[in-house]
Amino acid sequence: MPHWSVYTGNSAPHDGIDRLPEPPPWRAFDGEPLVPPPRDADDEAAVSPDRVHRARAYVATAESVQLVNAALVLRRPLLVTGPPGTGKSSLAYAVARELGLGPVLRWNITSRSTLADGLYQYDPLSRLYAARQAAWREREDASRGGVEDHLRLGPLGTALLPYARPRALLVDEIDKSDLDLPNDLLNVLEEGQYEIPELMRAARLSRADATAEVLADGSDVPVTVARGRVRCRAFPFVVLTSNGEREFPPAFLRRCVRLKLRRPDREQLSDIVRAHLDTPPGEAERLIDRFLTRAADGELATDQLLNALYLTGVTGLDAASRDALAEQLMPYLSATADGDGF
Repeated sequence: MPHWSVYTGNSAPHDGIDRLPEPPPWRAFDGEPLVPPPRDADDEAAVSPDRVHRARAYVATAESVQLVNAALVLRRPLLVTGPPGTGKSSLAYAVARELGLGPVLRWNITSRSTLADGLYQYDPLSRLYAARQAAWREREDASRGGVEDHLRLGPLGTALLPYARPRALLVDEIDKSDLDLPNDLLNVLEEGQYEIPELMRAARLSRADATAEVLADGSDVPVTVARGRVRCRAFPFVVLTSNGEREFPPAFLRRCVRLKLRRPDREQLSDIVRAHLDTPPGEAERLIDRFLTRAADGELATDQLLNALYLTGVTGLDAASRDALAEQLMPYLSATADGDGF
């Protein structure tokens, strides 16, 4: 493996991230104050079992290994496109587990998602209620301070905290977003920083050191934000997934490392099945053959094959009944495809 590569794709955890080459001068960041890693960074018991399995069982291609390393070295987002079921989101979990980047921060995109949703959430109504309660109790300076008690960082905002090691951020299905979100997101990722106006206003009014303790995404441990500004130190490993439902602006594309995942061939499918299931070879190969034949006429996803293999293996049905069940579990994903038979 080239000396600049730190991700191997073999799923075995290691400390290779500490050997990551220095960033290009135009992608170097110096955020302060340094934020400690999440407490459960190396504790798989703290991560949901399905995500642990997804990370362990991910089968990486040579191309994906190379481009993941390119994104890590260049400190650029990785835009992963491909049909459903090709492992786009699983890649983020696999890289995070192997390199010890802590729990993956996940931002699921919808047509209503805005940049602010990913950075932080602030609840002014709960703060107003708290201020009224404090005033009722005759506490001094009730209208000031306490902003941080009603604010929590989002997955993007947390990923950009000044950690010594990069965090992993999955921005899932960005092609479903509003037209403006990719460019809005690009500006933040290009600069590696953002501001929290509510904390900046509080800092201007405060005579103290103007720091605030706020909660990060997926954690109940507060982190320190100075004067309402957040700037990363280790640029996060950002995976942006897309099903190819829309085109992205050229400015957005040229700032991303782009990986296009294709449907796995027979050998890759066999590797994927072995990684996920303890299925007898004969039964697995038979269903893989039928899956590939059927996929030639319409859109299928790899998890449909896994579902069919798992369920037909535990039902105890005879061969004819297993075939009928497998047929029901592997319908075409496209509404225009012919869904009758194999």
